[in-house]
Amino acid sequence: MADIARVGVVGCGQMGAGIAEVCARSGLEVKVAETTGEALEIGRTRLHNSLSKAAERGKITAAERDETLGRLSFTTDLGEFADRDLVIEAVVENEQVKTEIFQVLDQVVTRQDAILASNTSSIPLVKLAVATSRPDRVIGIHFFNPAPVQKLVELIPALTTSDETIARAEAVVQDVLGKHPIRAQDRSGFVVNALL
Repeated sequence: MADIARVGVVGCGQMGAGIAEVCARSGLEVKVAETTGEALEIGRTRLHNSLSKAAERGKITAAERDETLGRLSFTTDLGEFADRDLVIEAVVENEQVKTEIFQVLDQVVTRQDAILASNTSSIPLVKLAVATSRPDRVIGIHFFNPAPVQKLVELIPALTTSDETIARAEAVVQDVLGKHPIRAQDRSGFVVNALL
């Protein structure tokens, strides 16, 4: 089972920024992508402010804040995700947009055992998986807001997701990110949203 050290996060809105922060605070090298330079700057500011507040509140030290910021990089080019071990898509909850992103990621991510994940809260993962040439490497990793605080993370395998991908995703969520993963079936709403 290959280690995961390089993460890509697609989208730097509230959820994407939170996921990027969790990954970078856990020691992973994180590249964040947005569609425009303006959106990227807003996301960068959001991350900087969140980490600064965490340092002010004593959740992390100033040195940890600076180290975390040093593990973050930003781009508007998904082509820069070629070397990623794990990519987490966290864009607007729109099936067509997400499908297009997965098609691009399938073309640009060169590591064949890389995990392509979605933070979707309701779109069936199998629809995203079949948009790629590696449906066995697609899984849902659904964080809750605010991602740096909430411990629960839903893992949603598609029918096509391999046991190895599930095990690797579970290991990174639990052992690296320090979150509590629960498995959910690939159906509308998953576990938590279905209960709400």
